[in-house]
Parts: sequence; structure tokens; C-alpha cells
Amino acid sequence: MAAPDTRAEPGILVVGAGQAGISLVTALRDLGDTAPVVLVGEEPEPPYERPPLSKSYLRGEHDRDSLVFHDATWFAARGVELLTHDAVVDVERDADCGHATTASGRSIRFARLALTTGATRRSLAVEGGDLDGVHTLRSVADADRLAPALRAAAHVVVVGGGFIGLEVAAVARQLGAGVTVVEQGERLLGRAVTTTLSDAVRAAHERRGTRILLGGNAVRVVGDGVRATAVELADGTTLPADLVVVGVGAVPRTEVARRLGLEVEARGIVVDAWARTSDGVTVAAGDCAVGPNPFTRGTSGPTRLESVPHATDQARAAAATLVGRPAAYASVPWFWSDQGDLRLQLAGLPHGADEHVVRGDPAAERFSVLSYRDGLLVAVEAVGSTADYLAVKRALEKGMTIDAGAAADASVPLKRLLTRSTDTLSP
Repeated sequence: MAAPDTRAEPGILVVGAGQAGISLVTALRDLGDTAPVVLVGEEPEPPYERPPLSKSYLRGEHDRDSLVFHDATWFAARGVELLTHDAVVDVERDADCGHATTASGRSIRFARLALTTGATRRSLAVEGGDLDGVHTLRSVADADRLAPALRAAAHVVVVGGGFIGLEVAAVARQLGAGVTVVEQGERLLGRAVTTTLSDAVRAAHERRGTRILLGGNAVRVVGDGVRATAVELADGTTLPADLVVVGVGAVPRTEVARRLGLEVEARGIVVDAWARTSDGVTVAAGDCAVGPNPFTRGTSGPTRLESVPHATDQARAAAATLVGRPAAYASVPWFWSDQGDLRLQLAGLPHGADEHVVRGDPAAERFSVLSYRDGLLVAVEAVGSTADYLAVKRALEKGMTIDAGAAADASVPLKRLLTRSTDTLSP
């Protein structure tokens, strides 16, 4: 029998204790909301930073405690009850209140509900994909298993040429392993960045000794009955591997939303610009949500972004909606990726761009790419060019632009070229 909830007033239930969940709770208190909050997370750990997991944490530069956002005192002081190693397994609500049950049998009444359920990594659905030595990376527990294996590995195959895969590949090379990255698409980071940046990233990894195979389709993990020993590709190529890292994307967690009958599509829980779901009262934010973004206007429709800044900013919008002061999510998307000593900095979204301006020299790993759509500056990608990145990010935040013709002269600092835009990217 579920334990009764004896609180005098139903408060706020936040399902999911990742970046979006902790950001939403923080924003609620910053906005002056004092209702009791229950934050439910499936992992045993309290909310923690995830970006270091595929980079510095794998290299042993952080311990677990340094990743954790807040200790128990912080939650207690803010009237937040943190439930770890638990999960909401049943939930129902109407316009006024709701009730949830967790896997541990906890019964929770709530007046307001936020879904920050995140996403889970895709597994490699091929023969041998469950052998020892095959890893994914999403949680600190995953990283704890992967880190010692990387140090012992001689031959690493990374399946998937996205950000996580390339970050792990860079760490593996730094640790001395031979590394092959197998990407099914025609280029690395194909869904996220311009061709110029894709090509430059590929060349940079190859200069550091990583083998890149594009158009490669992993069809089997070969093993000795217990552990992985190789990866077989569709063309018959066999790649020696005593360690396989799978980075083939993530699947949004939508189970709770489906139980509530909310609108859900393959890319996530559908939300509007105010982080409201289809019932008009529940909010959702972070990796689990798909919604409008002004930086994809007229090009790709609703968007699901996976980044810490996005999760934080959308969670703040969700919190504002919950406290009755809705403010549309209109933050400039930005992101970074440290791949060994190669740092990528991105702001805006290049989707649908019809013009690109390259400043600097990609081969020297010091350049930027400015993307334009219908004459409007929409994004920047920078490697070793932080000044360009910051100038464009500021322009996007302030509703300014930079003339494409003037930007082509790399000798002129972009901050001198900022002008007020005649168009704006707003919801």
C-alpha cells in the first residue's frame, strides 16, 4: 500500500532531477514561489553536472562530489524534498490537482506539475550489442564504468560521430588508445553544424590520429562469448575493438506524459513557447520537450535541443509559467564541445541557412563560420576564435546583425560591425 502524503497543502511535483529539474526548482524560488516542492530523480545521486562526464571526468580530473550541484542543506533550506533512486510510475491530474505514485510506493499529491524527464541514450541494436566492453554514456554511473575501461583499452571503436562520441574519442586518444569513429552519415555532426565545421572537425581528429569512417554501418559486435573483440560493418570490414562506445543519439523520456494523455511525438513532449504542454497546465522542459524556437523560424518547425543552456533557460520559462508570470522562451541557443584540445563554440542555429561566411583558417583550427538566412544573421560556429563567437552571440541576443560582406574581412573585429537588425528573431 502506498504511504500517505500528510502534507497540509499539495505543492509542486517536478519529475526528473537532471539539469532542467534542478534549474526549474531554483527558478521557482528565485521567482518567490514558496510552495513545497518534491523533486523526483531515478538516479541514486543528487542532481549533478553532466558535461564533464564525456570529457574531464573520464580523464580523472573531477571526483563525484565535485559534480554535485547542491548538498542536502540547500534543498532543506528551500523547502524542496529530493527523492533519489525513485521514479514516478503512475500519475493522474485534472485542472486543479493531481496524484502520483512512485516505484518505492510513495504517494504524492500536487497542485502543479513539471516534467523534466530528460532523455536516455540509444543502445546499439545489433548482435553482440550487449557484450561486455560495449558502453553508452549518459550518467555518472556510465562514466564510472567507462573511465577505467578506456585506460585499459588498446583499440576503441566509437559508433556515432556526434558530440558525445567525438568527445569520448578525443579522451581515448589522449589516453593512448587507437581510435576509430564509425559514422553512418555522410559527415560528422551532420544534423547540428555546417559542412565547413564538419569537415574541419574531421580533419582535426584525423591529425590527432583518430580514424574516421563515414558512411559506415555497424551491423555486429564480434565477441568471444563474453567480451567484445571487434565491430563488423555492413561492407564486411572488421575493426578490432576491446572497447566499443555507442553514441547514436538519445530518446526523450515521455512515459509520464503519455500516462497523462499529453501530446507526444517521436521527438518528445510537445510544448508551446511558454513550456506548456497540451493540457495547458502541465509544463515540460529540457531534453524531453519539443517546441517552437525563434531560431528555426520557417525552416524546421518545432525543435528539441540537447544542451545545458537550453535545459536551464527553458526550465526558467516553465517556472515562470507555473508561478503565473509566463514569459516566452526566446533564449539564443548556445553550446560548446571540448574534444581534447579542440574547443567548439556555437550560438544560434544554422538550420535553413542559405549563406555562410568563413573567417580565418579551418586547417589552422582558428576560424569561425557565420550563417545567414534571407540576409539575417542566425548562427556562429567558432574554433579557436572566441572573440567572433562572443560578438555574434551578443548580436543575436540584442537583435543585431553583421553585414555578410563586411564580415568576410577577417582582419576587422566583428564587434566593430554590429548594427541594429531590421528583422528580429522572436516568438
